[in-house]
Amino acid sequence: MTIQEARTIFSKQIEESFKNSPQKKEQARTATLDADLIICNAIQKERSWILFHRDEKIDETALKKIESDAEKRKTGLPVAYITGKKEFFGNEFFVTTDVLIPKPDTEILVEKTIETILDGESFCDLCTGSGCVGISVLKSILESGKKIKSAVFVDKSTAALKIAKKNAQKIIGQFQKIEFIESDLFSAVPQKFDVIATNPPYVPTKIAKLLLEDGRNEPLLALDGLSDDGLFVIKNLVFQSTAHLKKNGRLLMETGEYNANAAADLLNAAGFSDVKIERDLAGNLRVVCGVFVG
Repeated sequence: MTIQEARTIFSKQIEESFKNSPQKKEQARTATLDADLIICNAIQKERSWILFHRDEKIDETALKKIESDAEKRKTGLPVAYITGKKEFFGNEFFVTTDVLIPKPDTEILVEKTIETILDGESFCDLCTGSGCVGISVLKSILESGKKIKSAVFVDKSTAALKIAKKNAQKIIGQFQKIEFIESDLFSAVPQKFDVIATNPPYVPTKIAKLLLEDGRNEPLLALDGLSDDGLFVIKNLVFQSTAHLKKNGRLLMETGEYNANAAADLLNAAGFSDVKIERDLAGNLRVVCGVFVG
C-alpha cells in the first residue's frame, strides 16, 4: 500500500466512524490530519515528507501499526495519546492519558507569563500537568538571556509530575533550579513567588463529564472544577495564592470563557489590583491576571 492509498483509506474510515457517533461528530473534520499524523508516527517521517512522497510504499510492520492506531483513533482517543506527543509553543511534549493534551488556547497564558516575569524573579507553575506552560516559559526566558531565581512545578498527580520531569529534561535539559512538588494546590508548597502561572481545572462538573463521553480519555481530575460553575478549585487557588505571592507578585490563571468574569471578581475580592482578562486565539476570554499588593 502506498502512502496516498493509506491516507485515503484510513482518513475515510476515521471520518465515517465519527459521523456515526453523535458524541464524536465534531471530530470528523480532522480525519485527514489524524490519518496523516498516524502514518507519520508509524514511518517516522514529518507530514511535509509524506505529502511529497505519496507514492512511497509502506512496509508491512508500519502498515500494521497504522491499522492498529487508526482503530484506536476511531474510539475517540486523541492522536496525541496514540503517538505520545503533542507540539505546543514550538516544542514537542510527551503526553499520556495522565495529563491534559496541551491546547493552542493555553499559549496565551505562556505569552503573558513571559511578558510579566522580570530578570531574577521566582516562578511557580501550579497544576503543571505535562509541564507545557512552565517549561515553555522557562525555555523562552533562558533563551532571552534573563535569569530565573527559582522555578517550582506543582501538581497533585504523581504520574503527571513524572511526565513534567521527563519533558523538562528533554526540552530545557539540566536546569538545576526547577523543583517538582506533589501537592493539592499550595498545601505542600512552602515558598512565596514573584509570579504564579496556572491552568487549573475549571470546567463545570457536568460539562467535564459530558466532554469525556467522546472517548478522549483526558483525566477528569485535570478538567473538573468540582462545582456547577467550575469555580470551586479556582476559589481555593485564588485564596491560597495570596499567601504564596510576594508583595506585588502576579497571578496569571487560565479559565473558561464562561466563568472568566467571575474568576476576575474573585481576584478583585481577594485584594488583587490591575485585574484584567486576556483573550485567546479565538477571541474568547481565557486568562485572568492580577497583581497582589499584599
